Amino acid sequence: MAAGERSWCLCKLLRFFYSLFFPGLIVCGTLCVCLVIVLWGIRLLLQRKKKLVSTSKNGKNQMVIAFFHPYCNAGGGGERVLWCALRALQKKYPEAVYVVYTGDVNVNGQQILEGAFRRFNIRLIHPVQFVFLRKRYLVEDSLYPHFTLLGQSLGSIFLGWEALMQCVPDVYIDSMGYAFTLPLFKYIGGCQVGSYVHYPTISTDMLSVVKNQNIGFNNAAFITRNPFLSKVKLIYYYLFAFIYGLVGSCSDVVMVNSSWTLNHILSLWKVGNCTNIVYPPCDVQTFLDIPLHEKKMTPGHLLVSVGQFRPEKNHPLQIRAFAKLLNKKMVESPPSLKLVFIGGCRNKDDELRVNQLRRLSEDLGVQEYVEFKINIPFDELKNYLSEATIGLHTMWNEHFGIGVVECMAAGTIILAHNSGGPKLDIVVPHEGDITGFLAESEEDYAETIAHILSMSAEKRLQIRKSARASVSRFSDQEFEVTFLSSVEKLFK
Repeated sequence: MAAGERSWCLCKLLRFFYSLFFPGLIVCGTLCVCLVIVLWGIRLLLQRKKKLVSTSKNGKNQMVIAFFHPYCNAGGGGERVLWCALRALQKKYPEAVYVVYTGDVNVNGQQILEGAFRRFNIRLIHPVQFVFLRKRYLVEDSLYPHFTLLGQSLGSIFLGWEALMQCVPDVYIDSMGYAFTLPLFKYIGGCQVGSYVHYPTISTDMLSVVKNQNIGFNNAAFITRNPFLSKVKLIYYYLFAFIYGLVGSCSDVVMVNSSWTLNHILSLWKVGNCTNIVYPPCDVQTFLDIPLHEKKMTPGHLLVSVGQFRPEKNHPLQIRAFAKLLNKKMVESPPSLKLVFIGGCRNKDDELRVNQLRRLSEDLGVQEYVEFKINIPFDELKNYLSEATIGLHTMWNEHFGIGVVECMAAGTIILAHNSGGPKLDIVVPHEGDITGFLAESEEDYAETIAHILSMSAEKRLQIRKSARASVSRFSDQEFEVTFLSSVEKLFK
């Protein structure tokens, strides 16, 4: 009797849900139609606003070209791409209006341009308008201790909306990797959209780290120890990768900075017909002007590390390898060696990381031989590279490595991580001769540094000459040619 009553209740419940199906479908459909109408209305309003803004004093419409780069006042390789791209476009399209969306509200436009000249030796030939965004905190990783990728990506949509409401361009280029802004500007703003991808937000390598339960900067130890949490995170990563592929495929033109990035973007975005490798511009000529002689201006040997103070750069590995080198006395007495970190700090999180590196060097007892140079002028960077014997790089799967190229052009012997862009594109043989060295572990780095320092001056000079000869393909001139060729489709 009880079983019959339960069966009757279940059937009644199923009939109730069935009765709601069609009304629910109608309501959902109506809401979707309303949403489309609202978005279409917003698009029409934005198009009208764009026509008013793009009309010049002589009554002609001017093309508005905008770059989305919330951290344009930082001193990294991505910012060098931004300024070189702007300079190249201004040469070809001098009548256009150029806009940069930035979150650097603590400085003005003139200070940003002066910073670009001071750090990169780049001066634009036409004016640039800066649209200052107040909601940049929405893309700060510190705001999302968990589900960081999703949080920052959703935050970028709101930041992109703020940008779109202030200025509606004809051509929109995301030059910093915020792919979730692409559909917003394409379908709501009615823009031609392009993207320059330095590093995919998620990669198949990141999926492999979680799948294999390996500890990494994107995979905390407590997750690797818990099979259930690892499964949940893997599902989250796969879902995010799928959505990332959808938004990325909205781009009309895709430029990537290396073979490594190309492979991942083709796998995720699946837009091979409009994707090209555009190597980032490196000011190789400025560094090639440094005389190529065995560096004896200062006693001993100088090791330099050039790069922003971000967690993925893995600066602690360099300090630990350096300490191992000194402790094992693989080379001459410690006072003859010095390790100098040169890089840009974007925010307080980066400054905190520098302080943590200082403490690590103190804990390992090498603080006397380690220095930090933050946001230094270009000329000072050039001076350090001219005196250095070895350039260090330790980022796993670095997308490209402008700092690596600069070290090679300046005549330092590069020791880079055996992965990503350095392995595939940069530290490769040139006409059969080696151009540098690759390593992975602390022991590898310590032993390779010792090996380089033990070489004869003649042997080091030969490697430096080969490295210099190989970097011409990364020049500003080569970048301008390939960049303009790639974005040409956006202006037709």
